[in-house]
Amino acid sequence: MGKFIVIGERLSVTAPSVNKAFAERDPEPILKRAKQQLDAGATYLDVNIGPAEKDGEDVMKWAVELLQSNFDNVPLALDTANKKAIEAGISVYNRSKGKPVVNSADAAGRIEYVDLAAANDAIVIALCNGEGIAKDNDERMAYCQTLLERGMEHGMEAEDLWFDPLFLVIKGMQDKQMDILECIKMISDMGLNSTGGLSNNSNGMPKAIRPIMDSAMVAMAMMQGLTSAIVNPNDLRLMETIKSCDVIKNNTLYADSYLDL
Repeated sequence: MGKFIVIGERLSVTAPSVNKAFAERDPEPILKRAKQQLDAGATYLDVNIGPAEKDGEDVMKWAVELLQSNFDNVPLALDTANKKAIEAGISVYNRSKGKPVVNSADAAGRIEYVDLAAANDAIVIALCNGEGIAKDNDERMAYCQTLLERGMEHGMEAEDLWFDPLFLVIKGMQDKQMDILECIKMISDMGLNSTGGLSNNSNGMPKAIRPIMDSAMVAMAMMQGLTSAIVNPNDLRLMETIKSCDVIKNNTLYADSYLDL
């Protein structure tokens, strides 16, 4: 097993300062947030430019070139509903530190994102859902199978499909959490990679509780075989938990300084 892959979530248009920076092509806020995440231990950075209907191709190209030129070709996850913008980002992408990640396909309207990843030798995050959220693990695994077959038909390696069971909000869906953990185990038992927006589970909780809940969730999910997650790397408790779980799972060698590595 390899080390857990941390995908930094903090370059997203959901943050007003990031949205403004993308719109104005202002490098400073983007570079600042990127550096904070990489210093904290992120492996990939997620670049979420939103729907980006107007100038998505230009924005994504600008972001990819900006980040990779400043941070030694850092590997990126390209995240937008604009398919052409992802293709534009891949066209200027440097793969020396890792393939681009296409975020994200599903088994319904966005299944073509699998084809896009296959055509460009990229990794794809494949959501285990269709038109709506799957009602149970039978449905999740059926979607997983559909997406896996689609990728294989287009010549992808199974390891390049990262399956997302979709973490659900605990406030309101508390009874579904063990199903999600079981789904991660089912994906892992098939020898497949998994990921997801882990902090979704603590949405709506008080700010002080979120890092505690996210840390508990990541530890339980890693125990079930979760191989990566889209998280806030600047959450110190969360990163300490991930690094500790990597040691316990024998993914990284223990040293007294393991938290600093």
